[in-house]
Amino acid sequence: MWSGESAFPALLREAEAFVRGPGEEYAAEIERTRAVPARLWEDLRERGLLRLAAPVEYGGHGVPFSRYLEVLELISMSHASVRMIVHVCNGVWRSMDRFATDEQRKEFVLPQIAGDIRVAFTLTEPDAGTGADLRASVTRQGDTYFLSGRKHLITFGVSCDYWLLFARLEGTAGKEGTVALLVERGAPGVTVEAMPDTMGVRGTDHARLTFDRTPVPVANRLGEEGQGLEVALGGFLTPSRIAVATTCVGLARRAQELAAEHARERHTFGKPLAARQAIAFALAENAADIEAARQLTLYAARRWEDGDERAGTLSSMAKLTAVDMLTRVTDKALQVHGGIGYWESSPIERVYRDARAQRFEEGTNEIQKTVIARDVLRAGN
Repeated sequence: MWSGESAFPALLREAEAFVRGPGEEYAAEIERTRAVPARLWEDLRERGLLRLAAPVEYGGHGVPFSRYLEVLELISMSHASVRMIVHVCNGVWRSMDRFATDEQRKEFVLPQIAGDIRVAFTLTEPDAGTGADLRASVTRQGDTYFLSGRKHLITFGVSCDYWLLFARLEGTAGKEGTVALLVERGAPGVTVEAMPDTMGVRGTDHARLTFDRTPVPVANRLGEEGQGLEVALGGFLTPSRIAVATTCVGLARRAQELAAEHARERHTFGKPLAARQAIAFALAENAADIEAARQLTLYAARRWEDGDERAGTLSSMAKLTAVDMLTRVTDKALQVHGGIGYWESSPIERVYRDARAQRFEEGTNEIQKTVIARDVLRAGN
């Protein structure tokens, strides 16, 4: 694990060895069973991959964010559920830590980093847009909030220990009155439903949640009343969008690898596909596309590390660019495989399905364009 810049090459080698060895075995099992085995969580935890980006004083490995992304790119070449676990566990602590009291840090942040508890980020609702349009609400009676409302598409929302949930004080509108609460998985008045299987990212559980006057201690509130969206978006969204862009680069890298391998091995009319100019050009376009997205993503990461005020806009640019890149690369990679790539027995089939999920994570392309346009028009560029 990380112990300074000189140790970084070894960390990358360890990550790649996992992806190409145990990672492939886990991928086959997940696709077969449609579930993430418990031992995968424990394996990732023991390898230190779930606390790479957390500070050393918190029990993490203190890998700088831009360096962590290089590891995440490798992990993202594996099964989508593997990269989802690594991404979420290395990011959700930030959202909590920024507003946590010392007591909350001991009770929630440090155990989450250590892997002793799982915390699911719980923002999206079936009846509202994500953000200031929250409909889930709370009323306060003394030292207790009573939570009512619905959430859905909550990653690890079935198997978690706590939901980091965002709601509003009943009767408020906009960002005013929003609250961030850590809600215990076993709290009364909660109905938890596992959602149906997804097109890709199989194995990762997603929950549909209904709260009916669920009691939540006021002591479990992060920040003040009215700061809920700051908790949700301020310390989490920008680096998470950059991280999702990185996962697009990693999955595109795997698609390109599979396409190039198939092009070298598959022969038609006495020649390998790689000798066909149309195929070679498609792979060349993919290579340039991947590298361009990678460099924009790393640039956004370094700007965020430096506290650049435009880091939020750059994170949206990186995600928009990387998502569109991934769409093009996986489409060409599947085309290189021809019809055989459409069968489940072909590795590119899963990669192609998994690629669609990143278009929705941390905001659609349309949301990213809105963020970017707002910055462009404000700056007069």
